Amino acid sequence: MEVKAEVLGSLWRIVAEVGQRVEEDETIMVLESMKMEIPVTSPISGTVTALLAAKGEVVQEGQTVAIVE
Repeated sequence: MEVKAEVLGSLWRIVAEVGQRVEEDETIMVLESMKMEIPVTSPISGTVTALLAAKGEVVQEGQTVAIVE
């Protein structure tokens, strides 16, 4: 399942690693937007199979930033 950014922002911190198991609503990464920290959470319980953005990268609203299977 694709995990999408809900806002335009800079990828501030990556919390989960590829291969890590996450639960539904668990934070995978944190975006910084307008001096606010916005968590990007997993929509399902599963394993992070890909991180599609790097720390410091600007991501667009709706951009796929991770894959959880």
